[in-house]
Amino acid sequence: MQLPFSAGRVLSIDAFRGITILVMVFVNELAGIRAIPQWMKHVAADADAMTFVDVVFPAFLFIVGMSVPFALNNRVQRGDSFLQLQWHIVWRTAGLLVLGLFMVNGEGGYNEKAMGISIHLWLLLFYICTVLIWNAYSAQKRIWVYFLRITGITGLIALVFIYRGGEDGTASMQPRWWGILGLIGWAYFFSCLFFQLFRKNIFAMLAMIAFCIGFYIMGQSSFVQNNNGLRWISSQAGNAAHTSIVLCGIVLSLIYFNEPGKKTATRRFVEAGIFTLLLFAAGYVLRPYFKISKIHATPTWCLYSAGICCIAFSVLYWLIDIKKKNRWTHFFKPAAANPLLTYIIPGIWYALFSVLQITLFPSSLRFGLPGFFWAVFYAVAVMYIAKGLNRLNIKLQL
Repeated sequence: MQLPFSAGRVLSIDAFRGITILVMVFVNELAGIRAIPQWMKHVAADADAMTFVDVVFPAFLFIVGMSVPFALNNRVQRGDSFLQLQWHIVWRTAGLLVLGLFMVNGEGGYNEKAMGISIHLWLLLFYICTVLIWNAYSAQKRIWVYFLRITGITGLIALVFIYRGGEDGTASMQPRWWGILGLIGWAYFFSCLFFQLFRKNIFAMLAMIAFCIGFYIMGQSSFVQNNNGLRWISSQAGNAAHTSIVLCGIVLSLIYFNEPGKKTATRRFVEAGIFTLLLFAAGYVLRPYFKISKIHATPTWCLYSAGICCIAFSVLYWLIDIKKKNRWTHFFKPAAANPLLTYIIPGIWYALFSVLQITLFPSSLRFGLPGFFWAVFYAVAVMYIAKGLNRLNIKLQL
C-alpha cells in the first residue's frame, strides 16, 4: 500500500509541536496560580466563551493530525505491510489509552488506606513502568529490551491490582474519563482509519469532519439520550468532536504538503485560507445551537479552535519554511523531539518530590505576576529536563 504523500520532516510542523507542548506545560502549571487574569484561565463549561488556554489541547490534536500523513507514509516506505501498519496504530492507541487511564485514576477517586501505599508512590512506580515500556532503546541487545519492557508491563499489571478506590476501598481502576492522552488516543485511532480509507481525497476528509460534527449533534439529541439502545452514541460524541480536530490537521497537511511541485505556494496559502474561513463560518452557523465549550467539546469550540490552529500554522509555515527564518525554532526542539516525555515530566516531578516530602516551590510563587513568571520558568525547565533525559537515552516513543 502506498500512501500518496511526500516523505520527510517539516520544520514548521516540528516547531508547532514544540510550541504547543511547551505552552501545554505552562498552562497546566498556571492553573494552580491564584490571582491571575481570566484570559489565562479555562472558562466555565457553560460560559459560551474560550481563552487561549482552551485552544492548547485542540492545538495538540491538530498537530497530531498534521503529522499523521507523514508518519503513516514513512512507515510504508520503510517496508511496513498493511497489517504491520495497523498494528502500529493499535499499539500506539492502546498506549495512549493506558497512560490516560492510569493518570486519571491517580488524580482522584483513590483510597490510599486500602491500597497500602501513597498515591504518589503509586504514580511514581507507574511513570517508571511507562519509561521501561515505551523508551526508544538504541544500542541494547534485544533480549535486554524485551526484559525491560516485560518488567514494565508486569509492573503496570501489579499496579492495577494494588489500586483501590471509593470510600470503602473496594473499587478498582475505571475510565471515569480517559484523560488528555486517552482522548488523543481515540481521536488518533479514528483519524488514521479515515485517512487510510480516503488517502489524499481532501473532499472526502471534509465529509468525515462533517460526519464527526453530525455524530456529536446526534449524540446530544434528546431522542438518543433517552433511548437506551442508542445511548452509546451520546457517550462517543466527545471522541467524534476531538476526531474532527485531528481531521482538520490532516486536511491542512494535505493542502500544504501533498504532491509537492504540483501547486504554487500561493495557491496552497489560498486553499488554506478558504479552509480556515469554512471552519469559522461553520462555527458561526452552529454557535446559536451549541455554546463554545471545551468541557463539552462542542462543535463550535472544535471548529473555532481548528481555524485558529490553521492561522497559527500558516504563519509558522510562511516564516519558517518559506522565508527560512528558522534559527529561533531550536529553542523549542527539546519539546518537539520529546512530546510525550515532556508532557509527563511534571507528573514525575510532583510524584517524586511528594514521596520525598520535599516542597516543590515557595508559596510566594503561587499567585499573581510572580506565579506567571514561575510558570514560564517551570515550562522551560521541564523542556530542558527532557533534553537532558534524552542524552541519557531516555526518550519515549509511541
